[in-house]
Amino acid sequence: MADDDTERSVEIERIGLHKFRATNKRGGTLTFGDGGDADFSPVDLLLTAIAGCTALDIEYITGKRADPLAFQVRPRADKIRDDDGNHLTNIVLRLGVEFPASEAGDAAREVLPSAVQRSHDRLCTVSRTVELGTPVTVELD
Repeated sequence: MADDDTERSVEIERIGLHKFRATNKRGGTLTFGDGGDADFSPVDLLLTAIAGCTALDIEYITGKRADPLAFQVRPRADKIRDDDGNHLTNIVLRLGVEFPASEAGDAAREVLPSAVQRSHDRLCTVSRTVELGTPVTVELD
């Protein structure tokens, strides 16, 4: 059993045909579905998790220097089916970050490349988990 300081979990329940609600330990909720409507699909959520984790890492590092004027992350991937089954390939995050024309903005721009690299190589739990290929176990109650 995992230690409470390291365990991460959510509860997911079915709320309708192809609709589910995830609830985290802090009480936050989100709904998702199969992608047949505007709700996020599990693949959308995975791309959001990868991009969101990276965005937060970069914001923590650069934000100590300057608040960005603009900050967008656009994740994309190709969904394929091959001998390994359905999976994503060619996952790419496109970052658009703009800082003010000031000393603080210059400092943030200066650390931006290393912040991106640090997030990718060490900090982002989500992309690190995907890249390392952590096994997933499914158990029936």
